[in-house]
Amino acid sequence: MPSITFTQPDGTARTVDSAGCETLMHVVIKHNIAGIEAECGGQLICATCQVYLTAPIPPAGEDEQDMIGDLAVDPRPESRLACRIYVSDLPEEVAVGVPPRQR
Repeated sequence: MPSITFTQPDGTARTVDSAGCETLMHVVIKHNIAGIEAECGGQLICATCQVYLTAPIPPAGEDEQDMIGDLAVDPRPESRLACRIYVSDLPEEVAVGVPPRQR
């Protein structure tokens, strides 16, 4: 299972394992990662699980892109929603940036 390093806006980094998690959002919840709220629990209705990710994984679908464009705070080209990123698609080690704030 991938090892995931979450980097906060202040540069603080925390590496966690993804064992037993289906999506990156589940990793966030399991490890209580600060700055990623994941309010809707993966229903793709809130964009509060936005992360910055440059790993080579399948691209965001149209629904995810729309949600990021409509609701995400400080979106960037590398913005993704953690609820739509499957752990099985991630490389063995991956870096994830946490936005300065969610909505």
